[in-house]
Parts: sequence; structure tokens; C-alpha cells
Amino acid sequence: MASLCAALALFAACKEEPKPEQLAAKAAEEAYGHLIGGRYDSYLGSVAGADSLPADYREQLLANAKQFMAWQEEEHGGIDSVRALRAVADTAARRASVYLLLCFGDSTKEEVLVPMVGGPEQWLLK
Repeated sequence: MASLCAALALFAACKEEPKPEQLAAKAAEEAYGHLIGGRYDSYLGSVAGADSLPADYREQLLANAKQFMAWQEEEHGGIDSVRALRAVADTAARRASVYLLLCFGDSTKEEVLVPMVGGPEQWLLK
């Protein structure tokens, strides 16, 4: 039993921390996941500075997100999924660039560049 505990402790100690670009990519995927899922408030919560916007401007941004998704539905049958292809982080500047692949309902795909700010633990859409 002691050897099992020692092995588990060693494994936990060797566990590598996620890199900043991995964290930025995950945050971008999650933000777009909120958008695709119609969770517009959560999506807007993933945008840098959105927490300090005037209420009327915030409502406009929510309406824009809804309109964007309605347009994607009309043009491409919606966005079915999103996944990060790659990411590059500049931790000194607290910026990252995440390349996402959007997969649409009509089987088309589009690669988009999503600028991110923040880090090292929390990344937000710029």
C-alpha cells in the first residue's frame, strides 16, 4: 500500500502544468461554446472589459451575438462545433492568438483568429 501511495505522489508531482497557450485555447473554445449554445451572457462574460460596460451597450452586444448566430444558422445551418487548432502566447505582453476551426451545419469549415488577453490563469477574448 505504501508503494502505491508513493507512486501516486510521484505521478502527481510529475504532472505538468498547462502552458499559457493551452489555457488561452481552452478559454477561447469555451467562449465560443457559450456562443454556440445560446448562452450569450456567459459568452459576453468571456470578453475582456464586458463586466464594466454600460447596461445599454451590453444589451446591444448581446443582441449582436444573437443576430450573428441567427445569421450563421441561415447561411450555414449553424455552427456545430469549434476546436482550437493552435495558439501562440506572449506572456510578457499578456496576449495570445488562438486559431479556432468553426465547423458549420452545411459541412463547411472556417478558421478564425481569436485574440486573447489576460493570463496566466484567466484568458479573455479581446
